Order: sequence, then C-alpha cells, then structure tokens
Amino acid sequence: MEEKARVIEGFRLEVRDWLKQNCPPGARNVRQGIDNSFWGGRNPVHLSEDRKVWFERMAERGWTAPAWPKIYGGGGLDTGQARILMQEMKRIGAVDPLKSLGLMMLGHALLKFGTEEQKLEHLPKITQGKIRWAQGYSEPGAGSDLASLQTRGEDMGDHFVVNGQKIWTTYGHKADMIFALVRTEPEASKHQGISFLLIDMDQPGVKASPIRMISGNEHFSQTFFDNAVAPMKNVVGERGKGWDVAKYLLTFERSSMGESIGGGEGKTIAERALETVGRQGLSQEPGLRREVAETMMETWAIQIAAERLFDQGKAGALSPFSPNVLKLLGTELATRRTRLGMSIGGFDHLADDGQEVYEWLQAPTNCIAGGSNEVQLNILSKRALELPEHK
Repeated sequence: MEEKARVIEGFRLEVRDWLKQNCPPGARNVRQGIDNSFWGGRNPVHLSEDRKVWFERMAERGWTAPAWPKIYGGGGLDTGQARILMQEMKRIGAVDPLKSLGLMMLGHALLKFGTEEQKLEHLPKITQGKIRWAQGYSEPGAGSDLASLQTRGEDMGDHFVVNGQKIWTTYGHKADMIFALVRTEPEASKHQGISFLLIDMDQPGVKASPIRMISGNEHFSQTFFDNAVAPMKNVVGERGKGWDVAKYLLTFERSSMGESIGGGEGKTIAERALETVGRQGLSQEPGLRREVAETMMETWAIQIAAERLFDQGKAGALSPFSPNVLKLLGTELATRRTRLGMSIGGFDHLADDGQEVYEWLQAPTNCIAGGSNEVQLNILSKRALELPEHK
C-alpha cells in the first residue's frame, strides 16, 4: 500500500509540474460557460492565444480525453490518474481545453458499440478538436416520448437516405457532424426500429436554423434532413438497435450535466452574497443566511455525489440510475442557486447584462435537456423504486 501511495503521489507531482509549465495565465481562472469555451471543429475559433496554446498542449498529450486509449488519441491514463489530473487542473483554475459533445457523449458510445474502423476514424478527431458534433435526438413530436421519433432512413444499399426533423439540437447550426436517432425499420416496434447514425452536416440535404432563447443565446437549433445521405458504415451498433446505444450515451450526458451544472463554477453563492450585501447586511437577514447556507451545503453534496459516482464507476459498481439522480438534483439545484443569486442582487443586478443574468435565464432549460426532470422522476419511480403506475 505504501508503494502504491508513493506512485500515486509521484504522478500527482508530475502532473502538477507539467501544468505549472504548460497552462498559460490566460487559461486560468476564467469563468467558463457554453459561450466562452473552445468547441473545435473544421473551422475552429480560438478565444485567445493563451487558450489556443493550452488546447494544443493538452491535445498533444492526449489529455483532452485522458482516460481514452492512446491508439484513439487519448492519454492512456487509468481512471485514478485521470481523476488526479482533473483535481490538479481545478486546483490552479485551469479551464477545460476543449468542450465537445464528442468527448462528453459520442466517444463513450463509440468505445462501447463502435467498430474498430469507426473508432480509428472518429475518436482521434474528437480528441484533437477537428470535428464539432451535435446530438440529434428530440423532434417536434418526440420529446419526453423519444421512441416515437419519425425521422426516417430509407435503405439504398450502401447508404441511408434520411428525411425528417430534429429540434433543440445544441449548436446544430455550428456543428460539422451529428449523431442522430433515425427510424430505419418502420415495421419493427418503436424501440426496436431505430438506428444510431453518424451524419455529415456539410451536405445539401441538411439545414440547421438557430433558435433564439429568452437569454438571447442561440445555442439551440432545429435541424432538417431532406434526402440527406448517411453511409451504412456510419451505423453505430446493430442496425435497428440504436435505442441501446442512445440509452448508454444518455448516462454520460446526465452525469456530466449533473456534475458540471450542480457543482457550479466561479464564485460561490456565499462569496457573491458577501460582495453584494456585506457582513453587516447578512447579519440582519437570517432568512437569506439560511438560504445561502442550504445552497452551499447542497452544492457540496452534489460534488461529493459526483466523486462517489466516479469511484463506483471505477469499481464497476455504478447503479444504472445514479446518473438520473445526479442530473435531476444538479439541475434543480442550479435553478435555485441562480434564482437566489439574482434575488441577492435585486433590481440593479437584473439590469446587469452579465454572466449571472445569462445563467439565471438559462438554468431552467437544463431541467429539460438530457431528458426532462419529470421524465427522470418517472424513470426512478417506475424502474428504480418499482412503484405502481398511477391509474
């Protein structure tokens, strides 16, 4: 055990030294949201020279996906080493070098269900930020009941011709490719007739139009397929069994949402309250102190839960419903936390067109994304707790 501890500590010191030398000042202690992150793609836009250097150094080492195998562009670290890297990055305030639905979602599905050809083709491009991916799940008539989706793929021998529509596609209008659920077996049951397809969005048959949100942001879009082409080699997993791939991918989406949103970034709610109200003001507001304390404790609890899930995953003992719980609690907490932050600032704060206002307006949408929180409650009550259905 002592030898193992020495090895772990040696790796931590090695990582700490490397980060000290390679993470530029402009890539540290930056409040990072969806709009000020580097997403990569065929036409990448770097936010600063320091952020560009940081991404390139991390990608060269494979640390944009530290636990993926090196053959697929990852860092080849075990889960414990990857966790140490995350901890040391957090210690110095290093921003994520690359945000990517490929890293958060698709890559995990490819590692489990993809062919070797698919892994070698797509995974290195994900870790190197060369392709920006979108997710094509929800449709205008298939949200909570996703399996009723109607986007169809017609078998043309060596490819599918895809027709239909997706909605709430995160940054679909800026993506290069999309992983989409498409009904390819119309005679099969609704869960069994779906295939998981990889579709190039840079073709005449695909059009994505942004949707402006109340926050003023346009990171959602509606995506139309009009005789779009998807090669047969781009079916992930078995044809007609894309639902299995989709469910597996959603566990990673929900876990990452719960951890990142529930844990919060930047200043804590207590720090914001002290800056705005001051110690004297807080001393006269016991109700506000209680709300701040409760929010802080819940935030810590989410962070501890995320750590526990990480350890359970490492040990192969992760409950299939843990990601649902983390997503549910994390997004609900984020909504309450942003609401409290705005109430602390009052009307003057509302007039400030800054990051906190944006987060307040954005927070409720996270309770819908990744499967609405009402859906999560139904899943937990029916499948985890095995409660009887309401008649």
